[in-house]
Amino acid sequence: MSLWEKYKTKMEHFSFSPEWEKAVVIFSIINSIRVKNAIFNEQLIKTQTDEYTPPPKRKPGKPNLRLVK
Repeated sequence: MSLWEKYKTKMEHFSFSPEWEKAVVIFSIINSIRVKNAIFNEQLIKTQTDEYTPPPKRKPGKPNLRLVK
């Protein structure tokens, strides 16, 4: 059983105890870290796919250059 499942189960069984409140806080922290990691991974994948763009194809032949003094 993962920590997320453990504290989710404790949180679902309501009681008027400090242990229940502690379980709610811990579950919220674990859940917020999972959401943060998911957003981070989505952005990382997005930037990696955006960075790789093949270079534009050049026309064969002499390049169009002019002398600048």
